[in-house]
Amino acid sequence: MKIALVVGINHYKYGGDLFGCVNDAYNVKTILSRHSDGSVNFDCKLLVANSDKDSIERGELKDAVEKLFSTKAEVALFYFAGHGHIEASGGYLLASDAKRGDDGLSLNEVLVLANNSPATNKIIILDSCHSGIAGNPPTVKDSAFLSEGTTILTASTAEQYASEEDGSGVFTTLLVDALSGSAANILGDITPGSVYAHIDQSLGAWEQRPIFKSNVRSFVSLRKISPLIPLDDLRKISILFPTPGYQYQLDPTFEPEMKGRDEGMPEPIEENAKIFAILQKYNRLGLLVPIDAPHMWNAAMENKSCKLTALGEHYRKLASKGRI
Repeated sequence: MKIALVVGINHYKYGGDLFGCVNDAYNVKTILSRHSDGSVNFDCKLLVANSDKDSIERGELKDAVEKLFSTKAEVALFYFAGHGHIEASGGYLLASDAKRGDDGLSLNEVLVLANNSPATNKIIILDSCHSGIAGNPPTVKDSAFLSEGTTILTASTAEQYASEEDGSGVFTTLLVDALSGSAANILGDITPGSVYAHIDQSLGAWEQRPIFKSNVRSFVSLRKISPLIPLDDLRKISILFPTPGYQYQLDPTFEPEMKGRDEGMPEPIEENAKIFAILQKYNRLGLLVPIDAPHMWNAAMENKSCKLTALGEHYRKLASKGRI
């Protein structure tokens, strides 16, 4: 079971309203609820505040976070978009009724709830100002205390503000983009680490900097998209390349096209052409390169070989160990 609490607060009774947080929360809920094939992913609870009629008070926010992290689940994920505050006593997430910064839900409280959670994996994603302090006790500088299985991903450092652009948070726009498939590996898995890598690469040195903190033995998949290559084809990589550094010999019989053949060249062989189609898929995904030839077509027509890249060797090992 995977559960998520998704919170977006635009309305603040005693402070400046925000404009993109509710929209961001809806987008995060939508992308987390289903895998790309339509199958169920996270069971999401949505809390949003657009006006005084649906304002979210601190107690309601805290109760929802407590319920989330008291559930024994494979993954318990907390997403928050709204105002954040930082002072000497630590960081806070502000609900609609906050009159001052320390009226909010303490990030230390959130961390305690997550650290003590029976959930196997606890993930906290914060799109709020100064959210990078999450996980850092106020009395210990530049240190984070996370129990095993806990991951924190934030929009900015403790000193920075989180920006909005075109009606959405810059961070959450990149988050949704990553979960939509931009951060997927060849198998179609999207992990917290790959999400962070996507966001980190998308923001320049002068922009808000995302923060990633984690204490896990292995990354959990947040969402799945269709694999970039049929898994049956990918599993063949350890058969076609049985040992590290193996070079697969090609010749003109692998190329199915008759065009471009010199007189006397052997004609295509159907079985070899099927293998060549798989090798070309590997090549397009960066798993394989031709040796001493600019393209796979040249390698076949000139009796050259091909070999796996470092990434290809990684997937060869996974396939040989039955992990694909």
